[in-house]
Amino acid sequence: MSTKWNYLVIELKTGLMGGFKLEALQEELDRQGRNGWELVNVVHATPTVSSPTLIFKKEA
Repeated sequence: MSTKWNYLVIELKTGLMGGFKLEALQEELDRQGRNGWELVNVVHATPTVSSPTLIFKKEA
């Protein structure tokens, strides 16, 4: 029997100059970790999104 997963994608909001506060990143990681989500990838930028995108998973 294979494991089934749920995925969560969150775009981390950035400031006007494109930066973000490390405290905001830490808070988001802690919040999702408390809810059982495991961070599996970070997408730093795409042609249409400049904010880091966090990708989490947890067992369904």
